[in-house]
Amino acid sequence: MIPECTRGSESSSSGGAEQDPRPTRRGVLLGVGLAGLGGVLAGCSTTAVPYDANEAGIPPNGPAQGAMPSSGPGSGPSPGAMTSPAGTPSPGGMPSSPAPAGGEPATRKAKPRPVGTVLGAASDIPVGGGAIYTAAKVVVTQPASGQYKAFSAVCTHVGCMVNKVANGTIDCPCHGSEFTITNGAVVTGPAPAPLPARQITIVDGRVILL
Repeated sequence: MIPECTRGSESSSSGGAEQDPRPTRRGVLLGVGLAGLGGVLAGCSTTAVPYDANEAGIPPNGPAQGAMPSSGPGSGPSPGAMTSPAGTPSPGGMPSSPAPAGGEPATRKAKPRPVGTVLGAASDIPVGGGAIYTAAKVVVTQPASGQYKAFSAVCTHVGCMVNKVANGTIDCPCHGSEFTITNGAVVTGPAPAPLPARQITIVDGRVILL
């Protein structure tokens, strides 16, 4: 048999070689301190918070304008932003006027006046008769109301000037030739050919030789 003292000393020597699995008081305190420090650091924020804010960081009068987060694409404009409705000029801008469909607006052009010699007033020519304009060597007739005709006033016989319009004919004083007021054809000889026609127009009640 082994004495009790020897058995006890063996137990003491073998127990000294094994580590005690139970945590020490110092280890427990150190673990609790590290966990608390991590929670504090995680709760900190870099955003400035007013001194009178509540636990959520919101002051009594609500969040500040500059601290309001902007929402997604469907949200309205952020406070302080100026918006202009569609079709209206933005503040300080000049309203644009629509351009004409065809470019610059068309201006009404004045009707060009015919270039020619004014013979006289159309009212001077009687219906069924005519007027002789010696300077222009032209005779103007009005066979029907509003119908004006013009012919050369030089007789086709020997070149005399006609001097009278009466009874529907244009008369030459030299040899008695007569011409119709309608188309200048020969009514009575000896003139061999009708009187040549001349071009005229009536503008603003005046007879103009073209």
